[in-house]
Amino acid sequence: MAELTCRFVRPDRLLFEGTVKSVVLATLDGEMGILPCHAPEICALGDGIVRLNCESDENPTRRILVSGGYAEVGSDFVLVLANHARDIDDIDIEEVKKTKKLAEDNRDDLLEEDGRRAYYQGKIDWCDLLLKQAEGVSAS
Repeated sequence: MAELTCRFVRPDRLLFEGTVKSVVLATLDGEMGILPCHAPEICALGDGIVRLNCESDENPTRRILVSGGYAEVGSDFVLVLANHARDIDDIDIEEVKKTKKLAEDNRDDLLEEDGRRAYYQGKIDWCDLLLKQAEGVSAS
């Protein structure tokens, strides 16, 4: 059976590297499924869940929440370069709330015209996305 080599990278580390059966990307235009022998493509990622359908039976699907970035697709590989990415099962709600509060405090300490506010606002938006996903997972 044909397979894909997948590398999933975020700014601070390699999140996943291995063989997968398929990948479902969260792009700006919606979900895009990738199977072996896919036409070459580069696409922008949006906010959503990327699903890696793995070869292993003990962990058949890995779900990763992303916000922004790019994916390069080839006939036998997928390279994901995400601005923000976190395994769905790895969201610590209390830690995210602390991070969000610190980012809000740092943003609010800056003048309105200070460009650094955008950095903190991006961090706050990412925390909101994490919390929304975590609440959805715990409710289901």
